[in-house]
Amino acid sequence: MSTPWLPLTDSAQITELARTSHEQPVLIFKHSTTCSISAAAKGKIERQWADSGLSLPIYYLDLLRFRPLSGQIAEQFGVRHESPQLLLIKDGECAYDASHMGIRLSEVKEAVQ
Repeated sequence: MSTPWLPLTDSAQITELARTSHEQPVLIFKHSTTCSISAAAKGKIERQWADSGLSLPIYYLDLLRFRPLSGQIAEQFGVRHESPQLLLIKDGECAYDASHMGIRLSEVKEAVQ
């Protein structure tokens, strides 16, 4: 099963996913399409997704096309902007924040429970 990326393209989606996170945790992956480290992190998530046991919505933010959304995410969830970056939003707050090669789906799974 491939990663079920949901494009994050609008600030209203951030408000909505924060609301949704009270019922089900939500992931946000911030990706720079010109960065090789970001591409490697995205590939790692895609390779590990099927075996991760995760069935959460996972949003994909293209930082080059939608840079202002990254600032909104940083402000709303109190995280420093990094790229690549994986955030777990749970109960309206950031419960997991990792960047670069520190991104681990196993840690996301632990944070969900």
